[in-house]
Amino acid sequence: MARQDTRLTAADLVGLQQTLYASRNPTRRWLHAERRAWIEAALARAARAGGDVLEIGPGSGVYVPLLARLFAHVTVSDVEAAYLDAARGATPPGASVVFVTDDITRSRLPEAAFDVVLCTEVLEHVADSPAALSGIRRVLKPGGRLVLSTPQRWSTLEVCARIAFLPGVIRLVRLVYREPVLESGHINLLTEREARRQVEAAGFAVEEDAKTGLYLPVLAEAGGEPVRRLEAWLARRIHPGPLDFLLWTQCYLARAV
Repeated sequence: MARQDTRLTAADLVGLQQTLYASRNPTRRWLHAERRAWIEAALARAARAGGDVLEIGPGSGVYVPLLARLFAHVTVSDVEAAYLDAARGATPPGASVVFVTDDITRSRLPEAAFDVVLCTEVLEHVADSPAALSGIRRVLKPGGRLVLSTPQRWSTLEVCARIAFLPGVIRLVRLVYREPVLESGHINLLTEREARRQVEAAGFAVEEDAKTGLYLPVLAEAGGEPVRRLEAWLARRIHPGPLDFLLWTQCYLARAV
């Protein structure tokens, strides 16, 4: 994958990702855990036939242990050595995992080589997401599955994140969280309509979809676990519906056609 953000190093972002699931803030933990739970369940469904899996953009390597359990052969690719190093560190001893430096927008991986591709929280870092999706379709076998997630463009979290990093505001945000709060490097945020159009144009049929995670600004920082429960309750009532663009993450299980 091609990350365009120059303000942070990959090592910075690996460090950030390693804190998210253990954040002091209940909402922050839940937002990431909710997405992770959907992705893991979708992977389990996609892996019923076993086979070969490719993960594009492993981040801190959170999914590598599960992939190693579900699939006979695992390939992990990224353009950044720091992400590949983090994924290596998360790999169970003896697991059949191969690490490859590769840009999926102009991939050198073999055609029709994988039964499943995992691409979670990657497209928002890639300027040319249609090229990335076309690259994924090329390396998937016919009938193979894509497990995909990416933030929603107008979700409350993404809108508030733009405000949070204004000069002066970010100091207060970091004081409240008392843990790393770094710019995400999101350069390509998609609406649901845009994401679906790009997925289908690349040669996929969406089989399952979901939206996860509602962020209530200020309340999430001040209200602790009671607000997290409120956010979860509201999220269940918003989706599906006309207001579910407010939820943070859109997730898809799609078949290569």
